[in-house]
Amino acid sequence: MKPFLCEKPLVGMIHLPPLPGSYGYTGEGMGMIMEKARRDLDVLESGGVDGVIVENFGDAPFAKYAPKETVSAMTVVVSDIVRVAKVPVGVNVLRNDGIAALAIAAATGAAFVRVNVFCGVAFTDQGTIEGNARELLDLRKRLKCDVKILADVHVKHAAHLTTIEEAALDADRNRPDGLIVSGIGTGKRTPPENLAKVKQMTNLPVFVGSGVRIDNLSTYHAADGFIVGTVLKEGGRVDASIDPDQVRAMANAVAELRSEG
Repeated sequence: MKPFLCEKPLVGMIHLPPLPGSYGYTGEGMGMIMEKARRDLDVLESGGVDGVIVENFGDAPFAKYAPKETVSAMTVVVSDIVRVAKVPVGVNVLRNDGIAALAIAAATGAAFVRVNVFCGVAFTDQGTIEGNARELLDLRKRLKCDVKILADVHVKHAAHLTTIEEAALDADRNRPDGLIVSGIGTGKRTPPENLAKVKQMTNLPVFVGSGVRIDNLSTYHAADGFIVGTVLKEGGRVDASIDPDQVRAMANAVAELRSEG
């Protein structure tokens, strides 16, 4: 899938610390936040990833839709990352602000967005969240941009009423550019059978969005890409720094899988 330049791209996560206005923000200022994001980008690129996603991961507990101060801060950070990045940059605004993510991407030149609840309904720790695919596609048309939309199917940290096959079929007909299937939570293994079920329902690219490790990578041979965060960090701890050795090892493993056809 464009904008990636290779098959089965490896996409690393830039997990931002708490942003101004969030519950965990301690006043360190945007300069330090941007410096950390730059360091993460450098480690990920040096290790061989094919793309990155900037996400306001540290803002928990999340609002359903990001407040204005979060959108402003993320625009500043993403703009800086896009300016220096050598790989495509994506945006994910938690909990489910696809409109904000798309607006940020269009303004900064980011290449794609991840939308956790693109269509349908998800029951989350923020309450009931409804998808807004029509509004997203309308906005993209009005902005006259080519930002790609990756839509989660049965997004993590949520309960769903439909089967994963039904959710994949509904997501496909709402016209995203790719789909994401993941486990039940951050860093949790994606069931390979769920990947197979989603692939059966669509011709769109399907990314594995959580729980990918070197020792289970071969079980996702059918995947069209991998979004990896926790496993690339020191000790596999979500709150740790990104480990350059882990990034290189994962990039090499994905390259080997790619070469196997």
